[in-house]
Amino acid sequence: MKNVSPKKSLGQHFLIDPAIASSIVDTLVLPEKCSHVLEVGPGMGILTDFLFARKNIKTKIIDIDRDSADYLLEKYPDHKNDIINNDFLIIDLEKIFDTDFAIIGNFPYNISTQILFKVLDHRSKIPEVVGMFQKEVAERIAGEPGGREYGILSVFMQAWYDVSIVMTLNQEDFSPPPKVKSAVLHFLRKENFILPCNEKSFRRVVKAAFNQRRKTLRNALSSLVTREVSTELPFADLRAEALSWQQFAELTNAIEKYST
Repeated sequence: MKNVSPKKSLGQHFLIDPAIASSIVDTLVLPEKCSHVLEVGPGMGILTDFLFARKNIKTKIIDIDRDSADYLLEKYPDHKNDIINNDFLIIDLEKIFDTDFAIIGNFPYNISTQILFKVLDHRSKIPEVVGMFQKEVAERIAGEPGGREYGILSVFMQAWYDVSIVMTLNQEDFSPPPKVKSAVLHFLRKENFILPCNEKSFRRVVKAAFNQRRKTLRNALSSLVTREVSTELPFADLRAEALSWQQFAELTNAIEKYST
């Protein structure tokens, strides 16, 4: 069985330490009624080994790389129906599982944030995510308000999920070694959570605020409200990175009030 060569075009950096892989898989909490797992970007299957060994869960794996898929089909002949050669970003997730499922993976860094935006769109079916990210990106997503790294995805993910960094890794833990350090993020969906504002408006306000993050909200939100109204908004003198998701919800409700 010939090994798979990581492809730079796909952002592949294969994890090579089985002990780390085991620890990543053990991070899965698997909330009640969730016994299905989808692994994204399995590469040569270092996480998959531990996932398929867990008999209490049903695991499927998806990889856009034909070479990886062929390798995994040969490596796991008893799991041919669980190996999907497709693009996670475009596949219909409803066709993979008809029930809740967790997502895990050593995510290709060039699409890691896109993966999370898709998770947000399907969050009603995805109670948990464990993923590998560039350390800088992980710190941005899990970061507290006030930091330069705090951004749109920080607000969105923290609104619907509890987010934490569970481990950091060095370049030599991968083949080929990436130029940056890496970190594993854990996302656990907030159960029975209801966003205290209109979701569509919330997303629009957060994006508008961060699209001009160097400006105060009074100026950054000029496309959504008049100048006169913007001075009356809560947090008008602050910049986007200063606000928690809860404060963005409050800001959204204020804008909705002035819009009616």
